[in-house]
Amino acid sequence: MEYISLPPGLCTTTTAALACGVQPATVRDWVRRGLLARVGGTPKRPIYRLDDVLAAHAAPKPSSAGRCAQNRA
Repeated sequence: MEYISLPPGLCTTTTAALACGVQPATVRDWVRRGLLARVGGTPKRPIYRLDDVLAAHAAPKPSSAGRCAQNRA
């Protein structure tokens, strides 16, 4: 069940993913890695600020080459 309506500037995981052109799992990964914080909702239906979502999307992400180099160190 999705929210019927949210205040302007807020979005669900699904709408955040649509806004950034990524999968909802990617948005959940941003939360897990600390790039994005929930601002409300429930544990199963979190709500995010759209500005925060766009900032998380624009944030530099580690490349797979960078992760491999870290694992060797």
